[in-house]
Amino acid sequence: MFELRTNDDEALIRLRLAPSDARYAGGLVAGSKAMEIFADLETELALREGGDEGLCVAYDSVVFSAPLRVGDFVEGVARVVSRGNTSRRIEARLYKVLSVDENGVQVKLAEPVLAATATVTIVVGQTVAMQAL
Repeated sequence: MFELRTNDDEALIRLRLAPSDARYAGGLVAGSKAMEIFADLETELALREGGDEGLCVAYDSVVFSAPLRVGDFVEGVARVVSRGNTSRRIEARLYKVLSVDENGVQVKLAEPVLAATATVTIVVGQTVAMQAL
């Protein structure tokens, strides 16, 4: 039987990069796709922490450390590392966990490859504040 994660201060997403994600020759995927995945992770954490989708205040750091290509399976993980009254500081990582060549044959990875990292600040619980205006 599978067990779902129960850690509320972490978010996880796994997906395959599609042909529509390609932006460059050779099926290379733009860094903006990593940012999109980070945004989804932030939104999940905002919902858990404040009950709404929250707002991104700033990306304090973003590092792209390995290329991503069409067909790669990636896993993003993010966690809350500090909390203010309404702000949350999040650390996020994106790993390439499975890769294929141009013929759809698996490329062996010795271990997951860290493809991108980010540190971001979000604000949660803004729906109630906005409705009061």
